[in-house]
Amino acid sequence: MAPNDLFLNIDGTRIPRFFYGTAWKEEQTAALVGQAIRSGFRSIDTANQRKHYFEQAVGEGISGCIADGTVKRAELFVQSKFTFRRGQDERLPYDPAAPVGEQVEQSFASSLEHLGLEHLDSLVLHGPSRGSGLVDEDWAAWRAMEAIRARGGCRFLGISNVQLDQLQALTDGVKMPPQFVQNRCYAVRGWDRSVRRFCQEHNMIYQGFSLLTANRDILGGETVGQIATRHGCTPAQVIFRFALDVGMLPLTGTTSQKHMQEDLAVFDLCLERGEVARIDKLAG
Repeated sequence: MAPNDLFLNIDGTRIPRFFYGTAWKEEQTAALVGQAIRSGFRSIDTANQRKHYFEQAVGEGISGCIADGTVKRAELFVQSKFTFRRGQDERLPYDPAAPVGEQVEQSFASSLEHLGLEHLDSLVLHGPSRGSGLVDEDWAAWRAMEAIRARGGCRFLGISNVQLDQLQALTDGVKMPPQFVQNRCYAVRGWDRSVRRFCQEHNMIYQGFSLLTANRDILGGETVGQIATRHGCTPAQVIFRFALDVGMLPLTGTTSQKHMQEDLAVFDLCLERGEVARIDKLAG
């Protein structure tokens, strides 16, 4: 295992390098969050978006592990998101008639209540309000997030589901640029190489999600299969180790305890540089 491979250290905060994602878990959410923490995950990703997440149940899973002594709050990194109206269903965590800045504050307060926490480690804008460009609502949301961070409500800010031009504009136009960028990572789109390069140039951490589900052909392909056989591991482990080696912070949303353990075991896996390069080239 490489030194400090398990954690990044940013401004004195240790950030685990593998997140457990909680989307689409519904009634299993609390049990799966508890299982993930007991399996060794120390970073939990969620959102105050009832359409895809059950944030209150995430809080139940966390509180259960704290209560039984599995983990201390200080050992966990908890990340949640503010989601604009277009990404929500009717179960809104804010007043849709309120100004966007107030919606962010209401959603944040609701997240703390759901999660049973006094602060978030990371607050993420769950995608710009439109598919291209930034508009007044985006700037208002970000200013509200900056205010939350400035008063200590969260340690880091991030943005997800973002295009490179949007990320560039946001970085140039705000006081507190994002420290995390979370995107769905497709091999057929170059493993999001241009966004990852921008992140590296601006000291941002790239979080990659859907690394398996967005890349089923790569996962089941000959190259990854050969590498997995050589190392005596699974193709999924190869992909996650590749993600770590190229500087990503990967997310997994597995519901299998066996897979949770296998996912975390990638920190004991060492790919050769040539193997990393072969996987990278699969993107074309």
